[in-house]
This record gives sequence, C-alpha cells and structure tokens, in this order.
Amino acid sequence: MLHELLLALLGFTGDFVLDNSSSSSSARRRPSPAESVAAGDADAGPAFRLAPDLTFLQPSERSAIERLISLGFYYRELNRFATESRDLSWIQSSVDVSSPNADITLKGKVRKGSAYRRAIGNGIAEILSVYRSAVLQVEQNLLSDPLPILATVTHGLNKFEVLLPPLYELVMEIEQKDIKGGQLLNLLHKRCHCGVPELQSCIQRLLWHGHQVMFNQLNSWMVYGILQDQYHEFFIRRQVDRDEENESAQSDVADKFAQKLAKDTSLTSWHSGFHVSLDMLPEYIHMRVAESILFAGKAIRVLRNPSPGATLQEPANQSQILKGSHRMQTFTGGSGALKELPNFSNISAEELLPQVEADKVDAMLKQLKHSSEFHKRLFESAVSSIRTIAANHLWQLVVVRADLNGHLKALKDYFLLAKGDFFQCFLEESRQLMRLPPRQSTAEADLIVPFQLAALKTIGDEDKYFTRVSLRMPLFGMKSSTSQKDLQKSNTPDLSSQGKASSELALDGWHSIALEYSVDWPLQLFFTPDVLSKYRKVFQYLIRLKRTQMELEKSWTAVMHQDHVDFSDYCKDRKNSSATQLRRLRTKPFWRVREHMAFLIRNLQFYIQVDVIESQWNVLQTHVQDSHDFTELVTFHQDYLSALISQSFLDIGSVSRILDSIMKLCLQFCWSIEHYETGANMFEIDHITEEFNKKSNSLYTILRSSRLAGSQRAPFLRQFLMRLNFNSFFETTARGVMNSGRLRPNTAGTQL
Repeated sequence: MLHELLLALLGFTGDFVLDNSSSSSSARRRPSPAESVAAGDADAGPAFRLAPDLTFLQPSERSAIERLISLGFYYRELNRFATESRDLSWIQSSVDVSSPNADITLKGKVRKGSAYRRAIGNGIAEILSVYRSAVLQVEQNLLSDPLPILATVTHGLNKFEVLLPPLYELVMEIEQKDIKGGQLLNLLHKRCHCGVPELQSCIQRLLWHGHQVMFNQLNSWMVYGILQDQYHEFFIRRQVDRDEENESAQSDVADKFAQKLAKDTSLTSWHSGFHVSLDMLPEYIHMRVAESILFAGKAIRVLRNPSPGATLQEPANQSQILKGSHRMQTFTGGSGALKELPNFSNISAEELLPQVEADKVDAMLKQLKHSSEFHKRLFESAVSSIRTIAANHLWQLVVVRADLNGHLKALKDYFLLAKGDFFQCFLEESRQLMRLPPRQSTAEADLIVPFQLAALKTIGDEDKYFTRVSLRMPLFGMKSSTSQKDLQKSNTPDLSSQGKASSELALDGWHSIALEYSVDWPLQLFFTPDVLSKYRKVFQYLIRLKRTQMELEKSWTAVMHQDHVDFSDYCKDRKNSSATQLRRLRTKPFWRVREHMAFLIRNLQFYIQVDVIESQWNVLQTHVQDSHDFTELVTFHQDYLSALISQSFLDIGSVSRILDSIMKLCLQFCWSIEHYETGANMFEIDHITEEFNKKSNSLYTILRSSRLAGSQRAPFLRQFLMRLNFNSFFETTARGVMNSGRLRPNTAGTQL
C-alpha cells in the first residue's frame, strides 16, 4: 500500500488511489472557459481520492493519506504545465489547426508560444525535482525501516503541503487567463508578498527565471538595438501603422517627409517604429524608466545602423530653384552634391558607438541579470547610465558631426526672417505679382523668379545652407484666393458685414506662402515633420507682418511723391490748382491713420523679432553649448518653438484672428488710398479706419489683461504694451473716449 502511495505522490493512480477527473485526456489539457466555470468547485481541491472499498483504514489514516495524495495531483498538474511550457511541439500544432493535439487558447485559437511561460516552466521543473528527491528519500527511509509506518511519509513531505497547492493555483490562473510576458511578471511579483517563507522563496525563484528572459530582451535591445520578441511579450513593441487614415489631413511637405522616412528603416524606427506597451509593462518598472529603455534602444539602432542613403545630395524639389540661374549652381558646385557639408556615407557603426561602450552596457545588464533578486534602484540606475551613454553618442552624431547649430542658425535666418535684407528684396521683387490674384496652377512657379533674384542680390556664395531652402505655395482654397481687386470689391456691397467677416477671412491669396527646408540623416532625428511645421507656421505669420509693413511704407513713399508733384504744380499755377490743393487737404487725415497703422505694425514686428525671437534664441544657444544630451536638446528646442508660438500669440485664437484682421485692413487701406478721388473710395477708407480702430483697441485690451500681461507666458509683453501706450493713446481710445471712425487731429497728432 505504501509503494502505491508513493506512486500516487508522483501522479500515477491505480486501484488504491483513483482519479476522479472525467477522463485522463481532459485532465491533460487546459480547461476551456465553459469547463473552468463548470469545474469551479473542482479546481478548489484535487481529483485524487482513495478507493471507497478500503475498509481496513481508520478514519484518521484515510484523512492523512488523502491529504498526502493531493500532493500527487498537484505534482501531476504542475509537471504537465512545465512539460507543455517547455515543449516546442506547439510549432507544429500551430500549423495544423485541425490537429487533435492542438493546444487551444481561451479564444479558440491555436496557442502561441511564450518565452516567459517557458522560463516559469523551468522554475516549476526545478521545484518539482526537489519534490521528487524528497519522495525518493521517503522511499529509501521506508525500505530501510524494518517497520514502515505512514508517519514517515507524512514527515518527509510535510513542507510541500504549503508549496504545491499555491503553485497549482498559480499555474491554473496563468493557463485560464492566458497570462504571459510582463503580465506574468506582475502576477509573480504580487504573489511574492506572502507570509510563508518557503513559498515566498519559491515564487521569487520563479520570478528570477522570468527576469532572465526580460534581461535577455533588454540586452538585445539596449546593446544591439534588436527587438527579440517573437511572442509579443516585451513591453517595447513595434508600432502598428495607424497613420494611413490621417494622411489626407497632412500637408504636402509632411507627406514627402514621411515618404522619405519610409525608405530609411533607421528613421522610421526612430519616429514611429516602437512604443511602450502598457499592457506588458511590469508595475514595478516606472513609465519613466520604460521610456528611457525605449530611447536607449532606438538610439543604439541609429548608431549601429547608419543610414545607407546618408550621402548629402541635392533635394529633388531644389532643382526648381536652381533652374535658370547660373550662379545658383555654384551653391552645389554644379554636381548636385552639397559643398562643405559632412558626408556620412562612409561612417561605420564602430565610429558612432565604440565597442568599449557597448561592452560597458552589456556588463551592467549582465550584473543585474546574475543577481539573485531584482533590485529596483540598481535597475533604474543602470538604465539611467545606459540612456546617458546612448544620448551622449547620439548628441555627438547630430550636434557635432551633422552641425546641428549651423542648421538651427539657417532656420532662424530664413524661417524667422533673420536675413531681413533677403526677404525685403524678395517682397519688393514680388510686390507687383502679389497685387494680382495668384493662379492656382502656377503660383509657386511665379514666385520662383523673384525668389531667385532676391537670392542673387543678397545671398553670398558662402551660405551653404540656402540650397536647402525652397519656396512653397501649398494649395489654397477659393475662399482665401483673394487679392487687391477682390478685397476692394468685397467692400462695396455690404460694409456692415465686412467688419464681422474680416477676422475670419485669410489675409489674401498669397497668405499660404511657405518655406521648405531639406534635412538629411541624421538631422531628421531632430527636425521632425512636427518641428518643421511649427517653423512654417511662424514664418507665414512673420512674412505677412513684414509684407504689411512694406506696403505701408511703399504707400507713403508713392503718395508723398504724388504730393510733391501736386505741390510743385500748385506753386507754379496757384490760380488753376484749387482741386490739387483740396485733394492734399483731404488726404491729411489718411496719413494720420497710416501712421497709426505703421506704428502698431512696427512695434509688433520689433516685439516679435527682438523681444521674442532673439531672446529665445540666446536661451537656446546657451542650452546647446552646455548640454551633451540629445534628449535634453530635443526638449530645449521644443521649448524654444513653443515659446516663439505662445509669445507671438499664435496659439490664442482671438488674438491671432485680430492680428490677421489688422494686417488685412492695413493692406486694404494701402490699396484703397491709391484711388481715393471717388466718393465710394472715401467711404471705404472711412470704414477701414473705423474697423482698424476697433481691432487695434480690442487687441490692446486683450493683451493688457491680467491673463496675458500678468502671466509668465510672455515676459516681454509689458515692454511691448509700454511702447504702444507711451502717451496713453491706446488706453484712452480703449476706454471709449474716441468713438469716431477717423482719428482726431489733436489726439492722433500726439501719437505721431
């Protein structure tokens, strides 16, 4: 009887010990959801029972034996789990779904493998080997004892009564819920917190086995940049492509950038290739640490796999700018390859990431892997150190080798209008063109000629970055395709509605002028499509502002020239020049309005260019010089762009709409005073003046509110308001003292 008991302890039943499960086959497969619900009570206890016809056993003996044979049931189920988890026959069953041996998951699909579950199976096998050794020792004790008794068996296996039942519950939960990967580590980590030291050390050993898989994946990811996760269990996942639905909403430039990234796996991996899967992230690993692991792996991928197409060549769209200009070809040396720019085609991975550094990362991860326990602080410290190594080498690649600061300066020169002489020349060359409606099919080509002329006059041969800049005229809707003639026509029918709609309409058909900047590897890691779109947004705002200022100046120059001619005629023939004198007297209030407009536009331009752009540029330069961390530079640059947008009020809809309306009214005024002889034009100018006063007063009222002037989002806003209101003119008109459309001579004169 004792020998049959020992066999039952190893999961073999017979006449003495019976298996009450429905069938041996059902006991050897994972229960389905319906079976799990139906057998809920059965899972609470083992299926091994003593034969009912053993009448020679006392009740106390029967109770002790049934308690012992339950260990055999637990052993059999644990051994089945370990065998299935470590067996690779699932590969064949996954091919043949109809196979009767196919292991079915809860969803009815063929079960896929699990590296973490296989590791836990190895840990379970270790524990069961200790159990088998204990059973063998009990057998030897029984054979050596002349009078074997049941107490010998009970004494030898007593400690497993607190180990096997919880382990059985653990594996049943794993199987029924199909737990794997980081979720499995979470489960084991929670089960470690128990009051039984023996059970705690067993589960910690299982957790150690699970961590071995995780550290192997971390080593592959953070040392070689390779994601080894064929079963989708790691918390670093490949990003599923979800951008196809939103492609229509992106600009043409962003689409071209995305197409270029698709051809380069390293850039695709960096921008949208991987992400942190919260489902598989262990709860004891902070999200900040996981993001550091994600960044380190992506950085290592970039450093170990330099872009094969990294040779700096002429952008495809650049040929439009260079066409027809012999001198422009000198920027590229006539061969298409940019001069004096770094060439990464021959760079090896060893140069970007020395093997010594990779060995250092590998040593840190192996030290954590070989530790008997998982130490959270040591783990976070090692991840931080690895991230620092990756960030420093990426900084060396992007900042030093790729001349990041030179490209930042180029973006400031062209997108933030630091090269004012170039854009002044461009606007003057294209002034007559922009006074006509843009032709949708040739608008961009029409602007290339003045763009080239301005470059020939102002851009020197030493500017190696200009060849990366190209002019764009994205598609514009019919609603915004208006010009001087359209604006004047819209004034006459319904002047009351025009003021209401002026803040909603675009400035005119040329408002969509934009620049495109060609970036190559590895600068695409830094200048993402989102970053370049922010630069374009600021550029479009600044170029409209500069164009408005130029039109105000040109209108003053043109009309003053006419005024001098009229005055000369008046002096020559005072008797027959009464109409000329009347016209001169009638236009004087208009110049007060023009000066009021120019005063506001000049101060706004000075505020943005000096108080905002230059101050933020100095802050950025300080960070670039002091920082040696790529991620820090990305953060500083994002803060730089955010500050430009917020301090220029582009993120406040009410303010940006008012500014657009003011610029539109200024252009309308400039175009209307050229034909002020007729009464209709006089009425239009009066209406424009009234609308401008309303908009400028509204702008001042909003900017001086405590929400803006009293906050830190625009630290130099108070200086701008002080320059605007140096003689209390704006404050007075904002309070309603000045309600008429025209400026009063005695009040407006003080503004001048």
